[in-house]
Order: sequence, then structure tokens, then C-alpha cells
Amino acid sequence: MSVQAALRLSREHRLLLLRFVCAFAWADGRVLPEERALVARYVEKLGLDAQEAAQVRAWLERPPPPESVDPSAIPVEHRSVFLHALESVISVDGDVAPVERERLLALAKRLRRSD
Repeated sequence: MSVQAALRLSREHRLLLLRFVCAFAWADGRVLPEERALVARYVEKLGLDAQEAAQVRAWLERPPPPESVDPSAIPVEHRSVFLHALESVISVDGDVAPVERERLLALAKRLRRSD
């Protein structure tokens, strides 16, 4: 993820980004240490406050509710930032599970259709 691009996100959209990242980390039914470490780096680089960081840690323990990861909430101008971050989290462990790949491709396709 380009930190410079991500820093242009509003606080609300930074938290939305991390909600999506955590949801994708859970795509294969578990969150691996490498995924947790990447999320922790994102929290630090994005400058989330203590309350926001606690929310992200909670999403690493229990995935965000599906209705809270609505692709239509991703700002058009930041879609590439979201997709890059999601690609990073699913590949950080060196093994992209088929379900992870399918979810990312489906999201990318949906975002292109709604342009």
C-alpha cells in the first residue's frame, strides 16, 4: 500500500480501509501472524488513534460483520489504494488461498462495474 496515497484518506476512510483489510485477512477462516503484523504496520502508518486501533485489533479477533464491508462505500478516487492493500494482506504469508483470490477478483470486478 502506498502510504502517501493512504494518508490522503479521511480518518473515516482509513478505518474503512482497515475494516476491509481485516475482512480479507479472515477470508480463509483464520488470521495468520504475518497478516496481523501487516495490519499492525498499517495501523501505525495511518496514524489511527487508540480507540480506532482497538477496533482494528477486535476485527483481527472476530471478522467485521459482512454488511460493514460494503464496496459501494469505497470512494472512487481511492479504489486503487484499497485494492492494493487487500492484495498485500492476502499475499503477505506467501500463499494466496483460492477463496482469497476469488474475493479480491470479485471485489475488483464489482468496483469496475460501478465506475
